[in-house]
Amino acid sequence: MRIAGAVVAAGAVAVGVRIAHSRTRRFLHPDGRSFTGELEVWGLGSPTGAALLDRPGRHPVTLRISKGAGTPPGYPDVLGVALRVHGPVAGRRCDLLFSTAGRGRRLRHVPTLRRSFDTMYGTIVAYRTGTGRKLYLSVQPDLDGAALGRTLESVVAAAAGDGAQLLLGAADGDGAVRLFGRVRFGQQLAARTDAGLAFDPVRNAPRDLHPTGFIHASRAVAYRLGQKWRGARPADRNPAAVARTGAHR
Repeated sequence: MRIAGAVVAAGAVAVGVRIAHSRTRRFLHPDGRSFTGELEVWGLGSPTGAALLDRPGRHPVTLRISKGAGTPPGYPDVLGVALRVHGPVAGRRCDLLFSTAGRGRRLRHVPTLRRSFDTMYGTIVAYRTGTGRKLYLSVQPDLDGAALGRTLESVVAAAAGDGAQLLLGAADGDGAVRLFGRVRFGQQLAARTDAGLAFDPVRNAPRDLHPTGFIHASRAVAYRLGQKWRGARPADRNPAAVARTGAHR
């Protein structure tokens, strides 16, 4: 009982420390590096109902690579990729958030610990396109690019070598991933710029490519509260987008 109590107490202290630190940094994915970049889209071959996926082209992006809990360099963590696509085809901007997850129909819903940034990332929950089609989006390493390695500094080194890139894919209900684009890393952004980034995949989403379901709808409140708490500027209010996500359509 004493051991259990000590574990609970230690956990409470850890959470308290994290909350206190979240006044100046992110509560989740606190450790990360951000970059400029470019997204090249070639499409899936058949229309999905989402302009971003269907129209071949190149779009400027902001890219962030991060560790979910902020474990020491090289230690397992739920790793993350945040992608902000700029421009009219994305409805001004489109924020896509990916976490390390398993493969296949069931495991793709499960956040998974990974050591290396050269792994599979997924949106965990589904997206709906303008035609009502349900897709699961993913990011994976490009074997033709430089290895990202196991630490944030190795990611920075790969980007500085002008060879870091990731592949974007989409899967239907059967779980088979088809690639539709490639992200190339650009210049690393300053730490101050990284700290001010506030991604919101619910409010910063075009009508023809938006997340669905209760999990994302409930997180919509947490995004704004957490970003205001640490002094970042949150996304513009968009109650229609929040309602659309919660309605699962």
